This record gives sequence, C-alpha cells and structure tokens, in this order.
Amino acid sequence: ETSCRFLKRLAESAEDADLYHEFNSTLEFDYYNALLINTMDSNGNYVELGQEFPLEKNEHFNKLPVNTQMSSIQVPTNVYNKDSEILNGVYMSEALNDIFVDNFEKDPTLTWQYFGSATGFFRLYPGIQWTPDENGVVAFDARNRNWYIQAATSPKDIIIVVDISGSMKGLRLTIAKHTINTILETLGENDFVNVIAYSDYVSYVEPCFKGTLVQADLDNREHFKLLVEQLQVKGEGKVKKAMKESFRVLNEVSMGQGSLCNQAIMLITDGAMEDFQEVFEEFNWPERRVRVFTYLIGRELTFAENVKWIACNNKGYYTHISTLADVQENVMEYLHVLSRPMVINHDHDIIWTEAYMDTVVGSLLMMTSVAMPVFSKKEETLSHGILLGVVGTDVPLRELMRLAPRYKVSNLNIYLGLLVHVELKGSETPLKHH
Repeated sequence: ETSCRFLKRLAESAEDADLYHEFNSTLEFDYYNALLINTMDSNGNYVELGQEFPLEKNEHFNKLPVNTQMSSIQVPTNVYNKDSEILNGVYMSEALNDIFVDNFEKDPTLTWQYFGSATGFFRLYPGIQWTPDENGVVAFDARNRNWYIQAATSPKDIIIVVDISGSMKGLRLTIAKHTINTILETLGENDFVNVIAYSDYVSYVEPCFKGTLVQADLDNREHFKLLVEQLQVKGEGKVKKAMKESFRVLNEVSMGQGSLCNQAIMLITDGAMEDFQEVFEEFNWPERRVRVFTYLIGRELTFAENVKWIACNNKGYYTHISTLADVQENVMEYLHVLSRPMVINHDHDIIWTEAYMDTVVGSLLMMTSVAMPVFSKKEETLSHGILLGVVGTDVPLRELMRLAPRYKVSNLNIYLGLLVHVELKGSETPLKHH
C-alpha cells in the first residue's frame, strides 16, 4: 500500500510537470547521463553530459555506489542522447527528483524508484553509474520491460501473421523473424498469442495450437521463437486466407477465452497484392474491433500503399522496416496505439509484475515491480491519448512477505501468486529479467 501511494505521487508529479512544460525544439540542457557521469577527457575536463556526480556505496542498495540526493538518466545506445524529445522529457521530469528523495526519506525500506519515458530515456533513483556491455553498448530499454509493457497496455490477444512466400527470402526473412521475436518479447502472462505463416496455404507454426490462442508466458514465447527460426520461404503470398483464419480465431476467443480485452493482428509482409478489402468488410467492419498493425519488410516500397491502407482502415499502425536496426523502435509503436483508450479514459491502473530475478543491478534478489502509467493531461492532446511513460518501484519479495501478515495486500491473488513463485524456485518456473 505504501508503494502504491508513493507511485501515485510520482505519476501525478510527472503529469503536472508535463502539463506546465512547453516543448522547446532548441532546448539545451545538461543532465546527468548515467553512462557518462564522472568521465573526463584527455585534458582533464568533464565530457559533455558527464559532469561530476558524487557516488557512495550504500548497504541498502546492494552495496552499489549510489547518489541518494539525485536520479541519473540512462539512454539506450540506439537513441540519440541529445535528441530534442529526450532533452525536453528529461528537463520536464526533473520534477521527480524531489519526490524520489521525499518518498525514500518517508520510507527507507523503499528500493529503486524510476520513470521509463515513452521517448526512450530511463530516470533511475538513486542515481548510479551505468556500465555498458563489452562492446560499449547499452541495450537496456525500459520500454521493453515487463513492468512498462503491462502498465502501458491492457491484456491483449495477438495473432502474428507472417508472409513466407518466395519473395521473402534472405535478409527479408531474417528481419521478419526478428520482428516476430520482438513482438513476442512485448507480451506477458496476461496476454494470449498465436503465430500463423502463409504462402500458397496457411499454416500454424505450432500445429498443436491450431485454431486457438495460448497464454504468452515465457515457455510459450520461447517455444514460438524456436519454431519461427525454422521457417523457410516458398510459393506465392496469399494473405486473404491467413487474415480470414486470424479473424475467425479472434472472433471465437472473444466469446470466452483469451484476454477479453484488446485484440490485434500483426501482419508482417513485403507486400500485399490481392484484393483483401472484402475480408475486412466481412469480419471487421464497421466496428473495427480487431486492430491490424502492418510491418512492411525490405527496402522495396512498391506495395507500401496497400500495406498502409490495411492498417489505416483497421485502427492500426503501419511501419516500414528495411533493416534489422529498425525493428525494435518500430515494433514498440503498437504499444502506444493500444494504450490510447486507457489514456483517454485515464485508467491509472497499478500493476504488479510476476516475480523475477533482478539482474540489472546485480542484486540477484527475487523482486516484483509495481508500476503505473503516466498520461498527458494537456487539453490539446487529451483526445489523442498520449502516454508519457511509466513510473515504477521494485519491491523485494522478502519485504512483501514480511509485511503481508500485518497488512491486507490490495490484491490477494497477486500475493499468493508471488508466493507460489518462491515456493517453486527449485522447479522449472522461469525467472523473469528486469
């Protein structure tokens, strides 16, 4: 309950800060970049964004050197750290520093508090120095994490439809497979999924899952990835049959199975030539209950208009993926679209993730994250449903278990589920990464 109260303070503070912040495309702002802090050049001067940032080892934070007076900002390598969107977001969210510190002073049992921005930066309190991997890359992207995805969207039913016709050979198929894997990584235990491949005919990548959806837990996601890796191209791409099959399955599960929430088809193809309009007329219009997201693979844009039309006429989103490097950023767009109804309704639902092993800061403790979405309250964007990001805090399981006998946990099922994770730690229960 304390964690939830502190989270609400963070979310309100971030929303208010955004409300009164006016975007400035020429903003210049030196912030504490977690990768660059305390770094000097050969002349003994601090590098850009690398100013002095006092750090002290702290017992409570796993003996890591931290700064309990300030948060630091982590930006993934594939995001430009001085992009105007990043600078404005970081500047706006400076307001969270005081709330972080105040929360921690009020409750010294609190651990990490953070804000993952929809633009890509991650504000972490207490501030730490971030270490890149052996290649100098910072791959961590808060937007890919379970706590962010679960807080940003409602549970969803997803069918991934991939074109494996002859034209998808070589790099296109490699990109398509990576796109599928990236979509799978955005799903969690509250979501349901299946993967269909098509060329001359339609086939389920896992025949045992034919005509249904399965829970997108870690085991099933990894199983799908192994099967997707084995896909090979052949024949002509006939998308109509694959779309009909997808709508049929989604219609059936909407009668009682599945997540009973958002439904979407993810179409991955290098182009659609058939007359596919009648499929949507029969299965999805006028309600457009199922959103269709399209991913055009490869450099060729001949069929771009067709693929774009499918998404735009079915409340989805169209993206063009020409290289492997484009995949991550483009896949994440669908989450923002699915979050819109929640944002417009201002559903500040608090979520608790399943238990995972905290590997990011090396504590190797069993944790759960509590997270909450942050929305734009600006009058001009209210009807657009703009998600600013997600605030969260980590709760060690031992802390939750210590408090549980004395306090009512707001959702008993969550508490029992977490206990089951702990009890099964010797079994095959997969541990989740941060």
